[in-house]
Amino acid sequence: MAQPSSHVTAPLKDELDIVIPTIRNLDFLEQWRPFFQPYHLIIVQDGDPSRNILVPDGFDCELYNRNDVNRVLGPKSSCISFKDSACRCFGFLVSKKKYIFTIDDDCFVGKDPSGKEINALAQHIQNLLTPSTPFFFNTLYDPFREGVDFVRGYPFSLRGGVPTAISHGLWLNIPDYDAPTQLVKPLERNTRYVDAVLTIPKGTLFPMCGMNLAFDRELIGPAMYFGLMGDGQPIGRYDDMWAGWCAKVICDHLSLGVKTGLPYIWHSKASNPFVNLKKEYKGIYWQEDIIPFFQSVVLPKDCTTVQQCYLELSKLVKEKLSPVDPYFNKLGDAMVTWIEAWDLLNSPAQEPAAPVDGVKKN
Repeated sequence: MAQPSSHVTAPLKDELDIVIPTIRNLDFLEQWRPFFQPYHLIIVQDGDPSRNILVPDGFDCELYNRNDVNRVLGPKSSCISFKDSACRCFGFLVSKKKYIFTIDDDCFVGKDPSGKEINALAQHIQNLLTPSTPFFFNTLYDPFREGVDFVRGYPFSLRGGVPTAISHGLWLNIPDYDAPTQLVKPLERNTRYVDAVLTIPKGTLFPMCGMNLAFDRELIGPAMYFGLMGDGQPIGRYDDMWAGWCAKVICDHLSLGVKTGLPYIWHSKASNPFVNLKKEYKGIYWQEDIIPFFQSVVLPKDCTTVQQCYLELSKLVKEKLSPVDPYFNKLGDAMVTWIEAWDLLNSPAQEPAAPVDGVKKN
């Protein structure tokens, strides 16, 4: 494991929340202490709310459990998944910051090829604060990185780029594979560090992973709903990908950008492929219909906000995907409930939510 750095800067420390879903004690935060301690943490406890989750001392954090979710949202709590990492999106709801970084509790500080610790948070912030270029591909990748520019032939009219809404990071060690690939390649590890950040082109979907992800909450927050997954649902492990497909279609419509590549984290633990297969198997079939659906979506021109786009998308989900399975009727309704909850908690007069059954620590 990487050793802590002696001095780390903390950009945007008053404008960013770190959201962590968990079912266990958060010992992993000790390794992230030099990077995370200056920031506010929102911890969403999944599973049994009576279980005591231990957080290392010295972190400014709020811990919410299922009782808090029910108290804050009331009947609208039905849109927040249970026994699934999709519960993290409750943290997106209650945050009052402009930016969100979300990470899983089995992810640790990685090292670049020189052996230097990777400040994942700082790289995500750099990605979000510099424009994206979704309309024309730059063959030197991100032209806003130091030492890089637009190549010959890149239209000057497009060089201003567009605001970046999402920064999608990657993983060293355990790759984010589906269950069939895990079973075929149980010993495969990612040792390749690719020093690149790319804008995902307009019209191109991607499989978003929530374990190392940052986004501009003001630009795209209402679209970052991780769906209905886990307990009582016929599918799991598609929560982040569902959010990614929805968000990417909306980003394309609103001329916002999505970047992928740096930063890397060290993903320490491979989940059980047989358990994963039980969660994923319907999604593996359904995605052959889901992805063409998203590829064909055209949102109306009068949808000019993320909420308007998302509500329109919810209608299309029910109309086009319910023939695949009735689950999509339920999911479409939950998408509407999510937007209602977002507007409820993010109205100008709304007081910040605070945990009662959970814990607030400084």
